[in-house]
Amino acid sequence: MAASKLCVIMGLVALVHAAYSAAQHRTYLRLTEQEFTMLPHDILLQCVIGLLITCYGVVNVAGNFREIRASSEQETKTWDMLSNRGGFNIYHHRGKAMFNGI
Repeated sequence: MAASKLCVIMGLVALVHAAYSAAQHRTYLRLTEQEFTMLPHDILLQCVIGLLITCYGVVNVAGNFREIRASSEQETKTWDMLSNRGGFNIYHHRGKAMFNGI
């Protein structure tokens, strides 16, 4: 677990450094009045590697994945209970106030 957290931290540091390097490169191009075409390959490579390391660390920090089963809630219900939709039952409605005098 500690190695995964270290991967997340190192990946985020690499991404922040790549962003700082990209901003510094743009500033350099403005000062020398050159046209911006694309970032240097080392900055792009650092960004991609930082992203991959961060993704690897986040997946491993999250722990083991569990199976998602939609039928797990319905295993304890009988066939007659499956058609009940309790969320749509309304017991307090305005009809009681409207037709109180009738």
